[in-house]
Amino acid sequence: MAQTAAHAEHQEHPIKLYLLVWGLLFVLSVCSYLVDYFGLHGYLRWGLILIFMVLKAGLIVAVFMHMAWERLALIYAIIVPPVLVLVFVAMMVSESHYTLLTRVNFFGAGP
Repeated sequence: MAQTAAHAEHQEHPIKLYLLVWGLLFVLSVCSYLVDYFGLHGYLRWGLILIFMVLKAGLIVAVFMHMAWERLALIYAIIVPPVLVLVFVAMMVSESHYTLLTRVNFFGAGP
């Protein structure tokens, strides 16, 4: 009886889902390589590379690490800290621009 209950809780996902995700990962990787192939530069290049990277990482975490089927509390425990790190990095970048601006205003642009 205990084996039946344990087996009923076990969840298997269709192979079609994994093949679809593998295909999407392949397409996103090709798009990432096409950014370099077309010779894009500057913020557009880095923005596209980062977008493709985040999409691939999200697919891997959601499907292959089974986070799409976990409890909401566990998802928050894994997702919230990196998001907060990104917020703090954005705050530090903003602060660095302000510091540079005040130094240029008070000390001059340099020699």
